[in-house]
Amino acid sequence: MTRAYQRGFPRLVHIAPASGAFFYGQCGTVRYAATRFQPTQGANEGELVSLQDEGSAMKYFRASSGGDWSYVATDGFPASEGGCRAIAQIPRALATAWRNCRIVR
Repeated sequence: MTRAYQRGFPRLVHIAPASGAFFYGQCGTVRYAATRFQPTQGANEGELVSLQDEGSAMKYFRASSGGDWSYVATDGFPASEGGCRAIAQIPRALATAWRNCRIVR
């Protein structure tokens, strides 16, 4: 997922999925994932500023069997009240299994 996101946002070199904010599943032959990103060691000021808001929004990905991951959508910031159920690219059954991408702390 990180490389797929970086293809669209090449300025974000020092990022990784945020701990406790990663969802993964499969519907049919298509795999899906959702995550937020956080800066990693070596992040420069531009990356840190970009991730203040952008990193807080959930990112959504998909991959067909044997295929590379593709970035397909970002939730709003602040997050949509509809959660991942509001993301058309995520199957409703998967959004339900993911508890609507709500992170319980």
